[in-house]
This record gives sequence, structure tokens and C-alpha cells, in this order.
Amino acid sequence: MSSAPILTPVAEAAAIPRHVAIIMDGNGRWAKQRGRPRIFGHKAGVEAVRRVTRAARAMGIEALTLYAFSSENWRRPEAEIGELMGLLRIFIRSDLNELARENVRLRILGDYRRFAPDLVEMIDDAVARTATNSGPILAIALNYGAQAELAAAARRLAARLPADAIDEAAIEAELETQGLPPLDLLIRTSGEQRLSNFLLWQAAYAELLFVDTLWPDFDEGALAEAITAFGSRQRRYGGL
Repeated sequence: MSSAPILTPVAEAAAIPRHVAIIMDGNGRWAKQRGRPRIFGHKAGVEAVRRVTRAARAMGIEALTLYAFSSENWRRPEAEIGELMGLLRIFIRSDLNELARENVRLRILGDYRRFAPDLVEMIDDAVARTATNSGPILAIALNYGAQAELAAAARRLAARLPADAIDEAAIEAELETQGLPPLDLLIRTSGEQRLSNFLLWQAAYAELLFVDTLWPDFDEGALAEAITAFGSRQRRYGGL
């Protein structure tokens, strides 16, 4: 684990990205290294979520988006999917009070209504409870796929606008991230170097950072190192 100091909003304000997204990868490998079942890694991954969301708030990051369950994750064994849904229930029950107390707004990306009715109700209640908060945003991607997001946006626009009226701004207004700050930094843990159908449109000019750390080992210091790397880059957006 890294022991780098946590950046503060005051000390490093210019280097702090407004919106950070993370592909949380490596829970299974982390568990395998320890001779434990995959659920052991997923439980450790939830602890990493707690650490990182708290650190992001302390650093002054306005929005943190976490890729928790992709539309492709339904291909996993049914037992593992059930365990993941159980962990999501536990997270909502145990952490919602803290999110509400810390003025965090919870957003959900993706078609989470495919989940079990009781879990859908829990998610709806959690979103409603934090909807009037004015602080940082925690967006969790559940049953999310960027290609499906773009296709759905295209269908809605085509149904009400002529083709020549559909531009980048019109598409962005239809995306599930509408209202979030532009994506500045996208991190993927575990050494894999692909986006895996995550925020494809939003990542067009985001800085990408692929780190070898497995997600359960990603902590406050690792996030601080990622923010430091972000601050060292020159963002030209196609210019000089």
C-alpha cells in the first residue's frame, strides 16, 4: 500500500480534479492470492470504497463515480451475483446515514431496476434521502454499460429532434451523467488497461490512469498519488 500523504483542498486546489471515476478491479485476484473465495475479495473491496469515498471528500473532489456492477457482470455465476447484491444491501444500510450526514448526494447510473424489488426500493429510498444535499456527489454505476447509454440517448433524440439538430451538447444532455462535472480523471486498478464499456463518451478528454494496485489495496495514499499524477499532466484538449 502507498503511504503518500492525503492532498487537501487548500494545499493542492489547482491539482484537484472536479470529477474522478474509478473502475474498481481486482477483488477476485486479491482473494485468490490469499487462498480465499471471491466473496472475501468483494467484502474487502467494500472497505476500499469506504476509504476512498471519505478520502475523496477530504480532498475536495466534487464528484466520484464508481463502476460497481456492469451490464456484462450478469455473465458471472449466479451465486457470485447474489453475493454482490447482498453486499450492496449491506453498504446501503450501513453507510447511508454517513452519506446523509456528510451532505453527500447519491446518484445511480445504469438500469438498476433489473435488480430484485427490495433492492430497487432500497436504492430509490437512498437516492431520495440524499437528493436535497448540496455537497459532493457519489455516483455508483449499477447494471451500467456505456454503449447502451449512448444508444438510448440516440433513440430519445431521434424521436423528438431532426438529425441536424443533434449535436454534442444535445447528446450530453441525454446521458446519465447529465448534471455531473465533466470527467477529469478515470482510474482503473489491477493493471488492466481498458475501459470495459465505462463512460466512453465522458472519457473523451479525461486523463486515464492505470495502476497495478488491486482494488482492495487501493487506499487514501493511492488516491493521493493518482491526484498528484493528474496534476502533473498538461491538458491541451487538442490544442498546443
